[in-house]
Amino acid sequence: MARSKPVAAKKNASNLFSRSKTFIKRNETHYITGLILLIIAVYAILSMISFFFTGAADQSKIEGLSLFHREAVQGIENWTGMRGAILSHILMNEWFGISSFFLLLFLVFLALRLMKAKYFHLLHDFIICAVLTIGLSVALEFFLGNILRETAFLIGGKHGSFLSNWLVTNLGTPGTLLIILLFLVIAMALITPKTIPFLIRLTAKKAKANVSEKPLPVEREYAFPEPVERIEAADEPEETNREMIIDVPVDDDIAEPDEPATETPVAIPLRQPKSGDEDEDDDLIAKLGPYDPTSDLSHYRFPSLDLLEKYETGDTQVNYEEQNENKNRIIKTLEHYNIRIKSIKATVGPTITLYEIVPEDGIRISKIKNLEDDIAMNLSATGIRIIAPMPGKGTIGIEVPNKDAKIVSMYSIIGSRKYRESNCELPIALGKTITNEVFMVDLTKMPHLLVAGATGQGKSVGLNAAITSLLYKKHPAELKLVLVDPKMVEFSIYSSIDKHFLAKLPDAEKPIITDFTKVIYTLNSLTKEMDDRYELLEKAGSRNVKEYNEKFINRRLNPLKGHRFMPYIVVIIDEFGDLIMTAGKEIELPIARIAQKARAVGIHMIIATQRPTTNIITGTIKANFPARIAFRVTSMIDSRTILDGSGANQLIGRGDLLFFQGSDMTRVQCAFVDTPEVDRIAKFIGSQQGYPTAHELPEYTGVEENAEKPGAVNLSNKDPLFEEAARLIVIHQQGSTSLIQRKFNIGYNRAGRLMDQLEAAGIVGPTQGSKPRDVYVPDEYQLEKVLASIP
Repeated sequence: MARSKPVAAKKNASNLFSRSKTFIKRNETHYITGLILLIIAVYAILSMISFFFTGAADQSKIEGLSLFHREAVQGIENWTGMRGAILSHILMNEWFGISSFFLLLFLVFLALRLMKAKYFHLLHDFIICAVLTIGLSVALEFFLGNILRETAFLIGGKHGSFLSNWLVTNLGTPGTLLIILLFLVIAMALITPKTIPFLIRLTAKKAKANVSEKPLPVEREYAFPEPVERIEAADEPEETNREMIIDVPVDDDIAEPDEPATETPVAIPLRQPKSGDEDEDDDLIAKLGPYDPTSDLSHYRFPSLDLLEKYETGDTQVNYEEQNENKNRIIKTLEHYNIRIKSIKATVGPTITLYEIVPEDGIRISKIKNLEDDIAMNLSATGIRIIAPMPGKGTIGIEVPNKDAKIVSMYSIIGSRKYRESNCELPIALGKTITNEVFMVDLTKMPHLLVAGATGQGKSVGLNAAITSLLYKKHPAELKLVLVDPKMVEFSIYSSIDKHFLAKLPDAEKPIITDFTKVIYTLNSLTKEMDDRYELLEKAGSRNVKEYNEKFINRRLNPLKGHRFMPYIVVIIDEFGDLIMTAGKEIELPIARIAQKARAVGIHMIIATQRPTTNIITGTIKANFPARIAFRVTSMIDSRTILDGSGANQLIGRGDLLFFQGSDMTRVQCAFVDTPEVDRIAKFIGSQQGYPTAHELPEYTGVEENAEKPGAVNLSNKDPLFEEAARLIVIHQQGSTSLIQRKFNIGYNRAGRLMDQLEAAGIVGPTQGSKPRDVYVPDEYQLEKVLASIP
């Protein structure tokens, strides 16, 4: 009993610390703390403003008193009372004078960040406010101290008065002026990154004026700029994977950084060469340095970690009782079928536990694989999957869902060391594996991604996670997104970043593409952009966009000859099935062409559908999308359509997914990023200065071109029976000319023209000889959408 008391006390202390830590991290705690600080800051600012009018009258009454003085002082004229008069006297006279306002400004920044009303980089802003407070107090006292000596306050405070006198005594007036000038340059360099380039140009002009002869050009090459680390966070302990019966992989310890994101390096603007001769490249490099594509938005700040929620799930310790119970049931079930095992090990993940078993010699693997349903029944669980054998291991894996699933937050993914130190060109951070490792892939190496799953299984969250991981890593100059949203509600939240990251047709009104006709035009415009980029690569003698951009950065390609920096373009289509059912080949053909060729020129695609059937995910699509993500589906047929095998029908939903590429298949719990988080990220980016317009794709005039072709169908002159014929075809799901003849009692020629118009509208497919045409529209609801989109 004596020993148990210290253990109990230690446990209670640990619980108290855990609860306190959870309380401090709550959003409510942050908001209330920020509100209190904001009220204090406003109160202090009002007291200082009042000091200018009432300081002289109050000085003799409150001089020498502290903020905690208990006795009341009568006759105080300061608007904020006795405490305000004392506080303003301390700030103005005892501390930094007028420059104390910068301390209160930082207090406002801190309050607003805690309240999540506006997001500031606290370390950066603190350094600016500190430099301005110290430098300005010295400058004011140096220049105006003697003039205002007889007034009620020290304009630079006692701090400024002391430092000013000390500097003059030790360095003299010229030395003090130089120190003040140094503080001014440091402050301006911190406030705007344009300060140093301006001073460099100014110095270069002065030096050039003093040089009588032109120096010889320096022959040298400039390497790629070092990649900028987008996220800063405190170091965390390395992940551990202890070999034991129950293996509990440890998460990365995510620490909230003081400065979540670094700013981009100082940019040196590009100056166009005065002539088209490539011989001037060496001179340009020597004079200007490498071209910085981010220079137009050199002040851009990357989203910070505090825009994301942590989703604390309380006690996340492993339930050893549950794991041992499942282990015993698995062993008992196998023994019931005369299958004995040598060993069993459990690896606990956020939502799934992997039990790895080693059967005794002579046991056939297929015998264990066939017991999938029996094990699921004995464990009273759904979503059980048997992997026989485990790739690269001599074991058989049995994946069992945890009773208490853990949310994998996007905060934990973006803040992880693996993501921060990644060198991927287009990182797609999906979530965590069963071993609690961050799962991340490079879209440039896939090079296109197909996402499929039933409604409500996490597909839209997965797309948001992919977009979020791109926005946290890439500068607007390096990445453009083409967002296609036939449902009109999934991607509308990204409208505010149109002048930073989105690309659209020149005449498009909205940055998010929702109209079926605009989708066709946009995809064909992307094929034109792809061809244009290939021409530029050929002229530059480059094999891919990375080599091309490297040459452009090193100023070896002349912009006057059409060369330009090429950002990556990622096309994301939310509901690919709706487009195929509505427009058919008009959608499928440009997608297939982009998927086949666009990898080398930096154009990549992510397409998603909630209808993983063979008429949506055709052989052409599957052949060009080797990387696929499958969320939970309802049948094995749908799973085979996506993954060429079973597995997706055995997932548990809520973000549980299988990533498939080549012959490798990985089970991942998708990171959860909620709509308010995405909204905060989009508003944070959208509130910053962007480009004048969204990135414009090449103009595509498909309608006019098609109208000039002989035999083209003009839908502006539709047959009066067009809509009735369309409804007839969709109801019967039979694209037959003879059916239209019989139902409407018309001749074959008119029925044929009607069928041609239906094909031009994307309602039926092309003729197939004696067979009926394919009907692309599944129901009358989709038909109304198609009819409404036809002019």
